[in-house]
Amino acid sequence: MDEERPALSSLALADGGLTRTSDGMRFATDLVVLSACETGKGKVVSGEGLLGFSRAFMVAGAPRVIVSLWPVEDKATLSLMSRFYEAWKRGTPAAEALRQAQDHVRARKEWAHPMYWAAWQLWGLPD
Repeated sequence: MDEERPALSSLALADGGLTRTSDGMRFATDLVVLSACETGKGKVVSGEGLLGFSRAFMVAGAPRVIVSLWPVEDKATLSLMSRFYEAWKRGTPAAEALRQAQDHVRARKEWAHPMYWAAWQLWGLPD
């Protein structure tokens, strides 16, 4: 993420290439999940709002993006994402699948604190 020029931020692709929002990238997908620390961060730009990866994916065609708002703990995130994908693959709408996954993590005594489950947010269309 280029903090000074967010529109010039790049995304590293699995094939070793890079792409930028300004390159006109397009994604034909129903959902993008950015399962890493602070993927919902960005820069507030006057007249534009928050510019970051979530907005870049939405501009590129993804109607909904799941991001985290702060550093997340690995084991709790693994449990949350596993539960999310199980529900989503069964046809549960993304917003409900995320809520169920957060409830699952929150139910564990060692992960009851919101720092373990509340970072995850769904941006865009609910379903």
